[in-house]
Amino acid sequence: MSRRLTSALASAALITLAAALPADAQSTATPTHASAHASAPKLVPVPVSLHVTSGTYQITAKTKIVVPSGTGLRAASYLASLLRRSTGFPLPIAREGAGIVLDASGGVGQGDEGYRLSVTSDGVLINADTGEGLFRGVQTLRQLLPAKVESHAKQAGPWAVSGVEIEDYPRFAYRGAMLDVARHFFSVKQVKRYIDLAAAYKVNAFHLHLSDDQGWRIAIKSWPRLAKFGGRTAVDGDPGGYYTQADYREIVKYAQQRFITVIPEIDTPGHTNAALASYAKLNCDGKAPKPYTGTDVGFSSLCTGKDITYAFLDDVIRELAKLTPGPYIHIGGDEAHSTKQKDYVKFIGKVQKIVHKYGKSMMGWEEIANAKISQDSVAAHWNPVTGTQEGTEPARSAAKQGVKLIMAPADRAYLDMKYTHKTPLGQDWAGLVEARRAYDWDPAKLITGVGESDVLGVEAPIWTETMKTLSEVEYMAYPRLPGIAEIGWSPASSHSWRGYRSRIAAQGPRWVAGSVSFYRSPQIPF
Repeated sequence: MSRRLTSALASAALITLAAALPADAQSTATPTHASAHASAPKLVPVPVSLHVTSGTYQITAKTKIVVPSGTGLRAASYLASLLRRSTGFPLPIAREGAGIVLDASGGVGQGDEGYRLSVTSDGVLINADTGEGLFRGVQTLRQLLPAKVESHAKQAGPWAVSGVEIEDYPRFAYRGAMLDVARHFFSVKQVKRYIDLAAAYKVNAFHLHLSDDQGWRIAIKSWPRLAKFGGRTAVDGDPGGYYTQADYREIVKYAQQRFITVIPEIDTPGHTNAALASYAKLNCDGKAPKPYTGTDVGFSSLCTGKDITYAFLDDVIRELAKLTPGPYIHIGGDEAHSTKQKDYVKFIGKVQKIVHKYGKSMMGWEEIANAKISQDSVAAHWNPVTGTQEGTEPARSAAKQGVKLIMAPADRAYLDMKYTHKTPLGQDWAGLVEARRAYDWDPAKLITGVGESDVLGVEAPIWTETMKTLSEVEYMAYPRLPGIAEIGWSPASSHSWRGYRSRIAAQGPRWVAGSVSFYRSPQIPF
């Protein structure tokens, strides 16, 4: 089967990703549900508080985007490019005046991502304490506009924004999307599009699975054969590929512009056939295996007893850390069936020291918690959760060690699971995951012994054994990815399938306008 995230460093890492409200403020928030008013806009994620007001603002050829300080320029530039392509209006960015005002002068007090949005007949005002908060508010504003705003070509107006008062901030600091580029390779342009689609739903972390048995996708200058040889293959013998370091920097910068943190993953000690095939000396017997294009897992392992293994990982992590401004390096750690447990534990300890050596915190799949790991680490729970809680021991072990968890259970959050038996793509080893199943769960109540304070956030991984095109990836991600993003963003008290299904249905016309491939689930009234 296939699968798949104190110290000062830990605090810095959380601040870098997002500053959510304190736990007491999160638990006592009482949202005004978007569905409580018949004319309320159907927003995903649902905001903490939404009140419909009188008045409508019309965006016209004379509208300006006003940014009183430089803090809001990134959000303003993003909004201008989004609106210009569909409205055809010039939408100049100004330092003063009326129109669409993005004000980061502070006073909101709801963390780095919190914002307030007000729409009257005189204009739109988004207030936040940071540029990141403004950007999250911009994502809400775009959903207040007609669906055709998502078009990449000029459309006819009018461009009306209904009157609302919104206050909003995230439940969890981490809302991630993961893309597997190792089983099948996706170009820089395709990765950027996936980042853009995720950003629309307030995703703030992008986990890039860069290596596996089938391919190595990032150039490492000190070990050039990893990409040049190990990057040539993909599942079913399809064309491979890899990112140059310039390509990777471009992806990181693109994500940063959208306030998204890139987390690179080099899967170890298993899922390493592409690396082992590239360099014979990484193998215990000194013999390189053939490149692999199948989909089995658990058969490969780095030679954990060799010094060259750790010299190799030191070089790889050093180069990746230099390229990655975010706080985490993901070292994999799952399905290491060919590594003895005592060797695995020692291996994780050594790799963690290397990650720390280069100023980063270690992220890994939940199996890393079978070793002693530091509290700045993050473990990603991925195993399906059964009624007996079988397979959840590593997650509980992480929580007991004071390690934060990312919740990505395969039977809820894996976007490569089939919707139904008839779904032409994907797999079903973790079960069938229709839209409701992907939405109808609580990260803080899934595992006995793991509560709200143990959870850093949620992630929606997509493994690409069966997906060769971005259109196929989109079909499997939508409508499920926005639902998982809402689980991570919106207050627990706001989660209701009945309310959500009507709100996610309203996203359908937006996806059509933006040429997004998506599954028209019969559970949702698209």
